[in-house]
Amino acid sequence: MKQILECVPNISEGRDEKKIKIIAETVKSVPGIKLLNIDPGKATNRTVFTFVGEPENVIQAAFLLIKKTQSLIDMSKHKGEHPRMGATDVCPLVPISNITMSETIKWAHILGKRVADELKIPIYFYENAAKKEIRKNLAHCRSGEYEGLEKKLSDPKWKPDFGPSIYNESIKKSGLTAISARDFLIAYNINLNTTSTRRANSVAFDIREAGRIKREGGELNGKIITDTNGKPMREPGLFTDVKGIGWFIEEYGIAQISYNLTNINKSPLHSVFDKTCERAQDRGLRVTGSELIGLVPKKVLIDAGIHFLKKQKRSIGISEKEIIKIAIKSLGLDEIAPFDPNERIIEFLLKEKNKKQLINLSLKDFIYETSSESPAPGGGSISAYCGSMGIALGTMVANLSAHKRGWDDKWEEFSRWAEKGILLQEKLLNLVDKDTEAFNKIIEAFRLPKNSEDEVFNRKKAIQSATKNAITTPYTIMETAFDSMEIMKVMVEIGNPNSITDAAVGALCARTAILGAFLNVKINCGDYNDKIFVQEIIKKGDELVKKSSKLEKEILDLTNSKI
Repeated sequence: MKQILECVPNISEGRDEKKIKIIAETVKSVPGIKLLNIDPGKATNRTVFTFVGEPENVIQAAFLLIKKTQSLIDMSKHKGEHPRMGATDVCPLVPISNITMSETIKWAHILGKRVADELKIPIYFYENAAKKEIRKNLAHCRSGEYEGLEKKLSDPKWKPDFGPSIYNESIKKSGLTAISARDFLIAYNINLNTTSTRRANSVAFDIREAGRIKREGGELNGKIITDTNGKPMREPGLFTDVKGIGWFIEEYGIAQISYNLTNINKSPLHSVFDKTCERAQDRGLRVTGSELIGLVPKKVLIDAGIHFLKKQKRSIGISEKEIIKIAIKSLGLDEIAPFDPNERIIEFLLKEKNKKQLINLSLKDFIYETSSESPAPGGGSISAYCGSMGIALGTMVANLSAHKRGWDDKWEEFSRWAEKGILLQEKLLNLVDKDTEAFNKIIEAFRLPKNSEDEVFNRKKAIQSATKNAITTPYTIMETAFDSMEIMKVMVEIGNPNSITDAAVGALCARTAILGAFLNVKINCGDYNDKIFVQEIIKKGDELVKKSSKLEKEILDLTNSKI
């Protein structure tokens, strides 16, 4: 399996579109690199690039980006709200797939050495790639920023990990670059209804791990409290793995709190948002929205959407798309600019779009494709889709029941049923295409050459393997559709009485899916040579048909008794 590495370089240019485009084209010129996102900021005068690929390609693209920014950006003329010290300010590497952190660290060191050797740019390594403990924290590396770089390089304690330590005209132009290997970092800004940086900072200090310096009486102007070594003592903030600072964004005309979340499992984004709202309100401020910089893992918005739905006492058994929509609206991610999840969620960008998938067709196109002379989609795919419609109805009744007036004490119970239903629905939808793929694999196997004994043997083996898959796939449809009938029965028993007939129709669809899929199981069994396997799966299929028929009758009898 391919190793996938992500690179998220931040360059000190967010206003000159021509320069940004040139740098983007430089990244895209490397084979195997997928440029996922470009996020420029005019006020910060900074652009965040996000690209992924196999490690060697990523390192090449990162090197070329740093080289191009060195030629295009003059740090002696740079101004911006965001702390910075170089034309390519930071260049973090993030392990995405099939690659360890230790391997990522090695790649970071390879990149840093090459940049130092070939471009003569000083390099600091930070976070997991740090060679010195004091450099783990990027804020320490960046202290003094670009303006303090000449003095910093003369301090032996801050000698670069690689590259020149004597300040010269080249460094004056390029500044210094910090390279890291780190876990996924969420750059997240929260908008406030104030222009005061000081008030924004007061909230940030409540939230961030570093907290604030302790002062006598807790007063802003109180005397600093020191430890036995004379160092200022700190009052920690509410969250670990969170960095934060307040600033004024002239472009938006508001103050923001800029956070870096380095461990979303310990400090989820939605929890940071909620506490920021709470602490802002304590100071007479109001959070008006928020802003994600660059890309975000899907989990962040799914977790946030579920969190806000639960706060509203609403069912979370809804589609992924709707959960993400709730997250976007609750966090106010679209206050400043439109937020398109298809362009901002990393999994959506990495996913290969297959327009040929049946489930991506419109209802009308799906029907027309089915009625065409093509043998697929056939009975198995239609059975899976019929089953997905059935459980969709059962899930709908669960959601309607969760939101029924006067049933507020029951919403969690119905939400759990809806959650289960949405998972079964997704499984059946996936089986629509899997059944067609199973049929196509049989056709492909029959088309294999048979000009020699080896080819004949391999062809027979491929046909048998494909045939078994064409048996087990519709059998999985049977099992999944049968599991869904439990939900329909419960909804007829305890669900919203105005919708019990919808649950009953769902049960009819589910049983149809079971019977239809079983026909496919049986016809494909005729071509499979392992008769013991065939006997066992036919027996299990017969049992599922009998159970589903009995359950269907119970559901219909109960429904008719209530209408």
